[in-house]
Amino acid sequence: MATPHINAEKGDFAPAVLMPGDPKRAERMAEMLMPDAKIVSDVRGIKAFTGTVDGKPLSIMASGMGQPTLGIYVTELFTEFDVQRVIRVGTCGGLSEKVKIGDVVIANGAHYEGIINTHLIPETHFSAVASHNLVQAAYDAAEGAENVVVAPVISRDRFYNVPPEVNEAAARVGTAGAEMEAGALYGLAALHGKEALAVLTVSDHMTVKSEDMTAEERETNFQGALKLAVAAALS
Repeated sequence: MATPHINAEKGDFAPAVLMPGDPKRAERMAEMLMPDAKIVSDVRGIKAFTGTVDGKPLSIMASGMGQPTLGIYVTELFTEFDVQRVIRVGTCGGLSEKVKIGDVVIANGAHYEGIINTHLIPETHFSAVASHNLVQAAYDAAEGAENVVVAPVISRDRFYNVPPEVNEAAARVGTAGAEMEAGALYGLAALHGKEALAVLTVSDHMTVKSEDMTAEERETNFQGALKLAVAAALS
């Protein structure tokens, strides 16, 4: 049954959904991975694709930018379309000196600055963590690659005006990068008894001076993260 934000029917989505933020990236991923992909939803320009990879069903749908938007789509996928796992494939800004631009972060947890997860356990700070089996599947697919890091990230509702000392503090406690979706994704997966993971390419660095990726590079330079995300999705 269609929802206000997804005009698909039950059975149109695979049990596993890859979820980049950018609709263009979602379309590019569908073209790369699934020659048999069909569009199953297109509300507000957010297309969702379903096809097969190595004979296994897979769906791809963009989340848009930010946790409130992702939360709408993921909630409907989990509650209305029988989706069992969502793997975010996106970018993050590097925080730790141990990661460099182009590295891939398998986010085993997500610190969160906002209030989106505070209702889950009253009077308790909820720990937003990925599904262990998906982390393991992505890590195994990396085959020891030196540019792959398993570490927590920090998920934010703001892109600009973050004080440098906040980034420095996050880096000191081993936070690999900052992004805007994983915390809500992990919280929703826990709430609905589903599975979730974020696999992120470091596109710029917030504590080390370096040259940022261009918008075109952000769209195209995600093959390494995509390989690991697919492995986790189909594991």
